[in-house]
Amino acid sequence: MVLIQTLPLPTPTPTLQATPLTPSAFAPFGAVLANPAPDTRPPSCQNSNSAGNGTADLLPPGAGAVVANQGTAIQYRALAPPLQDLYADAPSGQPSTPRTTMFVCAARQLLVSPPESSSSSAASNRSSASKSGGGLFFPVAVLERHPFTTQTFVPLGSSPSARYLVIVAPTLPSPPNPPVPVPVPATGKGAGPGLPDLQNLCAFVATGAQAVTYGAGTWHAPMAALGEHGSVIEFVVVQFANDVPLEDCQEVALDVGEGGKGAGVLVEVPRRVGESRL
Repeated sequence: MVLIQTLPLPTPTPTLQATPLTPSAFAPFGAVLANPAPDTRPPSCQNSNSAGNGTADLLPPGAGAVVANQGTAIQYRALAPPLQDLYADAPSGQPSTPRTTMFVCAARQLLVSPPESSSSSAASNRSSASKSGGGLFFPVAVLERHPFTTQTFVPLGSSPSARYLVIVAPTLPSPPNPPVPVPVPATGKGAGPGLPDLQNLCAFVATGAQAVTYGAGTWHAPMAALGEHGSVIEFVVVQFANDVPLEDCQEVALDVGEGGKGAGVLVEVPRRVGESRL
C-alpha cells in the first residue's frame, strides 16, 4: 500500500447516511454476492410426494441456476461479473498471481456525535439524528484502490445479523497534468486514473449474508465491521496481486487537521445497527 496524496476535505464537509446494501445501488462500484433465492431449497430437500417438484419448478429464474451434487445443491453460475486481472497493463511487467487471504476485522469504534470542530452540515445532521432517536458516526479518513484487480470480501461464519460498512467513491476525471502520476490500466479498463470524488461518496450497510466485490480501481474505505466492542468479523478476501506496492494498492488520506483532530467525512449509522451484537 502506497500513500499517493493527502486530499483537502470539501467545504462543507459531507455527512452522509449509510443505507442498506443492494445490488442495484452498488452496481456502479462492483457487485454484491448473496443467495438470490434464499427460500429455494435443493431437490433433495423437497417432499417427493408433493406436486410440482420437477427440476424446472425448483430453480429460480436468472443467476444461471442449475441442480448440482446429485440433487443436493443449487449452483448459481452467473451470480456476479467475473473477477478481473488487469496486471498485463502494469508498467513493471511483474506478473500477478491469485491470492486468498483473511482479514479478521474488529468492530470499529463509532462517534456518538460529530465533534464540535466538524462542519455546520455535520452539526445539523447531529441535531436531526438526536431528534430521530440518535445515530452513530463513522469518520472516513482513508480511501484506497486496487487499480489492476477486483477484490472480493466474503464474511466467514458470521450470523446474517452481522453488519459492516461498505464505503465507496466515484473516480474523478484525471487532470491533464496530475501532480502525482500513478500506474493504472489502459484507458477503458478499470475505474480510471482520477482521484476519488469526495462530494459523492456512498455508504452502505451490508449484512453477514452479503459479500462484495469492488471493481478494479474502485475507491473504497478499508473494511469497517460494526458491533459491540471486542467483536470481530472474519473476511476471506480474493484478489490478484504482483507485490509491486504502487501497483497493488494506492491510498489517499483525507486532511483531518493538525494532530488528526478533525473528523473527516462522516457516515451516519443507525444506532440499532452500529451497536447490534454480531
